Amino acid sequence: MPGKIRGAKPDKIKKRKKKKLPMDQIEQKVREKLEPKPQEKEPKTIPRRRSRRRSKKRWSLKDLDLKNSISMEKVKELGIWLLQIAAVILAAFFFVWYFGQRVSTVGDSMNPVLGNGDVVLVNRFVYNASSPKRGDIIVFKPKGNENSHYYIKRVIGLPGETVEIIEGRVYIDGEKLEEKYETVEISNVGIVTEKMKLGEDEFFVLGDERNKSEDSRMADVGNVKRAHIYGRVWFVLSPFDHFGFVKD
Repeated sequence: MPGKIRGAKPDKIKKRKKKKLPMDQIEQKVREKLEPKPQEKEPKTIPRRRSRRRSKKRWSLKDLDLKNSISMEKVKELGIWLLQIAAVILAAFFFVWYFGQRVSTVGDSMNPVLGNGDVVLVNRFVYNASSPKRGDIIVFKPKGNENSHYYIKRVIGLPGETVEIIEGRVYIDGEKLEEKYETVEISNVGIVTEKMKLGEDEFFVLGDERNKSEDSRMADVGNVKRAHIYGRVWFVLSPFDHFGFVKD
């Protein structure tokens, strides 16, 4: 049996002789070792179809480069812009609140200056700095009645004065009142049958068309207290033929 013989000494074991290869085979093997192996082609991968649904990227403050995107000049410009807008809004609110309140004229008691249905603007600011003057066309609610419509009349008597009507004309403290605006004689004196003394905060008012006017001669209206005066008429919005500033 080939192989190791039991009991035999190693030096007596016959060594197997290696077969010698011919030169052409040796050269072939050397060439194979020296020549580079051809690279294997990678298998083509089929691209996966993208899903129509795009994954939503969550936004965070870290995505903003605030230091580079926002400069101090831009911040100043934005601040100035916001201040200008605030100033315009404040000015508009001030104008509308104090000068732009609209009131409609009821009746023809203020003809020919104002007609029935005329829409006027009321100056509410003027009497914060001063008191109503004789000849002013004012807006008020009689006796402060909030359920009443606004009345528009002309100031005739001032606080502390004495008013009386003699032969269709108005007398203030015994002197005949000279009126520059167009008016008519009074045919109905109402409650002013004798001298009427005005209080320290009371005004006597009349309409220019006095025979069609419900004013201080009537008990339902009476003298107008300062606290009940809404403001002064200063502009007519409509109709177009009356459009413009009110002439006292």
